[in-house]
Amino acid sequence: MKVIHYSEAPSKRMDGETVKGVTGRVTIGKDDGAENFCMRVFELDKDGFTPRHVHEWEHEIVVIDGNGEFFKEGKWISASKGYTVFIPGMEEHQIRNAGDEKFIFACLIPKGVQEL
Repeated sequence: MKVIHYSEAPSKRMDGETVKGVTGRVTIGKDDGAENFCMRVFELDKDGFTPRHVHEWEHEIVVIDGNGEFFKEGKWISASKGYTVFIPGMEEHQIRNAGDEKFIFACLIPKGVQEL
């Protein structure tokens, strides 16, 4: 068993043309013996966003704190603390912070996918 606060996991900062103000952490992954899924936690700074992209695997997401928006089929859908989001495989998506504080969410991905 592994029990940690997400902020204790090593972090990776992401900034560039297609991603801004994103810090990601693998909180549970293959190094922990997780055989089916990887759990990652992301913090998006004010005005931060992930890249708009498509891939084969699905995402299961739970919003931990803040106010964010999820891009789906040309529209932005709001979600805040306590909301869950399912993004099926092959659906174009992007996530952005829509508030003044950090937008924090946990995201599950299947094994075999690059963890971070």
